[in-house]
Amino acid sequence: MKDILSEIKQKAKLLNKTIVLPEGEDKRVVKAAQIAADEDLAKIVLLGDEQKVKELNDGKDLKGVVVVNPATNVKTGEYAKILFDCRQGKINKKTGQPEYATVEDAQKYILKDYTMYGALMLKAGDVDGLVSGACHSTANTLRPGLQVIKTAPGVKTVSSSFIMIAPDENEYLKGGVAVFADCAINIEPSAEELADIAISSAETAKNIAGVEPKVAMLSFSTKGSGNDDKYFKSVPKMQEATRIAKELAPDLKLDGEFQFDAAVAPEVASLKAPGSDVAGSANVFVFPNINAGNIGYKIAQRFGKFMALGPVCQGFRSPINDLSRGCNVDDVVAVIAITALQAK
Repeated sequence: MKDILSEIKQKAKLLNKTIVLPEGEDKRVVKAAQIAADEDLAKIVLLGDEQKVKELNDGKDLKGVVVVNPATNVKTGEYAKILFDCRQGKINKKTGQPEYATVEDAQKYILKDYTMYGALMLKAGDVDGLVSGACHSTANTLRPGLQVIKTAPGVKTVSSSFIMIAPDENEYLKGGVAVFADCAINIEPSAEELADIAISSAETAKNIAGVEPKVAMLSFSTKGSGNDDKYFKSVPKMQEATRIAKELAPDLKLDGEFQFDAAVAPEVASLKAPGSDVAGSANVFVFPNINAGNIGYKIAQRFGKFMALGPVCQGFRSPINDLSRGCNVDDVVAVIAITALQAK
């Protein structure tokens, strides 16, 4: 198995980025913060009460980790003002009232929601990336990003991908590394959203996985060989997504729609998609919806023994990554390194 994680960590060390971890109340995150600092993967900022953090670290002070307590931090008022300005005029759908009537209201909120607090540190430029989700839902982790960080220029869709690492040499995957998307966030993406997902996933492949992307837009049809017009119209959706993505990123090697075998097997590609510079050698795979993507990566993970690294969040103006609530310490450390690589 290619040791891509070691490569990612080595690259992260060179960047000297600052990553905030809002979940200082979680022992796994505290342990990961210390490991990341010890390995020089990034400068680590941990949000929480200093004494409670120390207790979670077996009574020892963290070394090389900055612990910030939002309740006493002198910049809390500044962050509250940023949130108030970002959300001014927004109405709470449940109450019909402004989300934050005053800066003081915004401050009360961020003292309860440390993920939002971390996102505001990112917005202010005090950190370069955020990692959360060990003890919060995906919605709670991504919402602050959508509300205050927003999407990157030219991108309308926040999405996710998994970096899939083959256990050994694979005749259909040169280099042994692939990217699967979207497997975790967008349920039934439109053609426009799929085009965004494809372009973002290609960037993840190049900048994080270290491979030159060749993007396949997947379907049960190859170049119009099948249709499901009576049911879902997924084939024309993937065809339209391919067209849009090519317009948005004309220099990107991207093609479709392909069945999976046409995307990876040269002998099938020569029959079903002759002349394509992607068919038969793809390494980035965009699935038509979350059902296909989520099932697909788990089949590769369980039957094929691929390592699944992620999900890697894509499309934010500044990097925010969501941990699984079932994550272990090593998972948190890995995502810290990935987030450092995503930071500009």
